[in-house]
Amino acid sequence: MTTVDASAGSAVPTEEAGRPPIVALVCSAGGLEAVMAIVAVLPPSFPAAVVVLRHQSPGYPSRVPEILGNHCALPVVAASQGLEVRGGVVVVVPPAVHVLVTNENRLALIASDGTPPYRPSADLLLTSLALVAADRTIAVVLSGGGHDGATGASALHDMGGLVLASDEQSSKHFDMPAAAIARHDAVDFVLPVSDIGAKLMELVENGHVSQPT
Repeated sequence: MTTVDASAGSAVPTEEAGRPPIVALVCSAGGLEAVMAIVAVLPPSFPAAVVVLRHQSPGYPSRVPEILGNHCALPVVAASQGLEVRGGVVVVVPPAVHVLVTNENRLALIASDGTPPYRPSADLLLTSLALVAADRTIAVVLSGGGHDGATGASALHDMGGLVLASDEQSSKHFDMPAAAIARHDAVDFVLPVSDIGAKLMELVENGHVSQPT
């Protein structure tokens, strides 16, 4: 694991060509509480788009947008086909789909047919961000079983994005963060959940959303 000095990061305008920084929070079992703690400290002026992906059974409706909306000063919406990724808005990936971010800065939803191991897929979301928005994306890998997100986090990091992971003590299930951390130099910061919101504000508001050049 390497640790990036935030003061040395590349300055990226928060609205370059109308495209804001993106924070992707990915998690599974035990991760919703972590997401709630993180978004609860983000101010109404937070300029980044926030995409929340949590593994969910496709057979049940999700209450995650409602739950986060009660703990967050930012507006919270469910992801939909073609939705523009906008700063200052929390977008929640719904069940039964995978979500990609397109080159047009919009969401593409793909039905998660069959029984892939992780739905929605954090790897697919983060890999799409690596391809189209690495220099303005911060991924955060939170509590969950399995290893979803590790490949996508590695791809994002290799393309210049930043990756954070929750530490073992604050992760109810450490498998997902541990899998990302185990990837060689894929994670820039390993932090307690209680510190992640403040770190995101520091990185985003100071324009340090990509690796040093």
